[in-house]
Amino acid sequence: MADYIYTMEIRLTPDQMKGVNLVQDVARTAGITLYLTGGAIRDIISGFTIRDLDFTVQGNPLKLQKDFERTGAQLAGHDEDVRTLFLVLPGNVRAEIGMARTEVYEKVGRPPVVAPASIQEDLRRRDFTVNAMALSLNEGSRGLLLDPFNGVADIEAKVLRVLNNYAFVEDPSRMIRATRFAARFHWPLEEKTQQRFDSAKENNYIEHISKSAIGHEIAQLAHEDDPLNVVRALEKEDFLKVLHPHWTVAKVDTNGLSQLMKTRQQIVDLGYTVDPSASVMHFLTAHLSEKDVSDIRRQIPRKDLIEAWRDIEDHAKELAKRLTGKEAATPSRTWNLLSSARPEMVLFLAVTAKNQSVAQKIKNFFTKWRDVQKRIPLPEMTELLITPQLPEYPKIARDVFMLLLDGKLRSRTETLKFLKPFAPPPPPPPPPPRRGRGPKAAAATATAVVEVPGKPGKGKGKKAAAAVAAPAPTPAAPVAASLKNPKHAANPKSDSKSKAPTPAKKSAKHAPKTVAAKHSAKKPVAKKSVTKKTKKR
Repeated sequence: MADYIYTMEIRLTPDQMKGVNLVQDVARTAGITLYLTGGAIRDIISGFTIRDLDFTVQGNPLKLQKDFERTGAQLAGHDEDVRTLFLVLPGNVRAEIGMARTEVYEKVGRPPVVAPASIQEDLRRRDFTVNAMALSLNEGSRGLLLDPFNGVADIEAKVLRVLNNYAFVEDPSRMIRATRFAARFHWPLEEKTQQRFDSAKENNYIEHISKSAIGHEIAQLAHEDDPLNVVRALEKEDFLKVLHPHWTVAKVDTNGLSQLMKTRQQIVDLGYTVDPSASVMHFLTAHLSEKDVSDIRRQIPRKDLIEAWRDIEDHAKELAKRLTGKEAATPSRTWNLLSSARPEMVLFLAVTAKNQSVAQKIKNFFTKWRDVQKRIPLPEMTELLITPQLPEYPKIARDVFMLLLDGKLRSRTETLKFLKPFAPPPPPPPPPPRRGRGPKAAAATATAVVEVPGKPGKGKGKKAAAAVAAPAPTPAAPVAASLKNPKHAANPKSDSKSKAPTPAKKSAKHAPKTVAAKHSAKKPVAKKSVTKKTKKR
């Protein structure tokens, strides 16, 4: 069995994962059953970009609005008819929390009768098999995937399949959705699904689409990775004029839109999180009249998208003005200004800036100055032991980067002069090695302290005697003794029984005598005794 929780955790961005945990906590506190559903599950399994998070609860999510606002989430809109909340979670994560429900269509062209239901019934009323899956986020069943229509198999087969024969008749917006998904994923419609699609289109069921569905489909265009390709596919099926009668591909700024998506990918590759939806809508409707644009905005259910789209030009003009003033007089000041600006504004201005100075500064911000930043840490910093382990390192590195941008550190001498005051003191010398008691150390000690027979050290008593140690016996001593005394060589046991040499603290008369010394002492005694006997006679 696949570990879908693990797959979810590695596929979601850190901000999206925090959003999931936030919604989990709110639902658990309220005692409401929660599932991650729809497009989020489809994109997690298929590997496509996860645009937003779709949650389904068994209960009324509208009652949780204040709980979400207390956690830092912003309300972007709501739908009373289907009891759905549109939220912007911390980290600019878009989320939709809907009620598990059934939808009964009594007549074509009329809105459905909505009623609360279980999660299984909610999955049954959805459009395509790849969207009819749910992942439990509840204690006791967390990680359990509900897939009653085998959507995972259709994801692997890369096909779009409707759940029932009347899918396009009940909700004609599914025809637009099928076209949009086919253009985005490059997946074909399953054979029977294609037949039903053609039949619904031939009978012109698209005329019965609801206004709320139109607004939802317009908003989805803003979050496509390749919106131009999707708009062209919709125009080919005559669905673009359904979204607005005057909307055609000719009304789209195709060059600006292509440049926008290219620049957006470059910014994302640098590690920025940017929402291009407002900019996308600007270029998609660039050649429409103000009245037509206003009509389109009124149909979109998400207020945050409408406000961002309406204000994007004014905010971009304000940022361009700041980039031409004293606030951006130097490269370092320009860097600080662009770093603090919203990425969405920088993205839009990078494509629409008419002032060459502004365009060049934004280009340097994303290219040339990034290369300067990659040079940190400098070799001089490493030489002076200014490493990331120092608490002051972030500030030092930033100051060096600012000076490099402004050209104030041009040589190694200037760099060292600036960095030396921040260098930490050198580490203390290592302690001297301790002398061991191994064989080599013992031999060295024995060689250094040698007893001179008959000349004990200065001083009296035990202290003086202890200062001079006797030499250690060498293996050559028994050999020399055996050469002088054959009897000693024949009886090696006598060596083991012989006493060890006595320390120098004993008097000389008690010192042990060697075999040769004994023989030399006996000879005079023998001569003396002979002399005495001669005198007596």
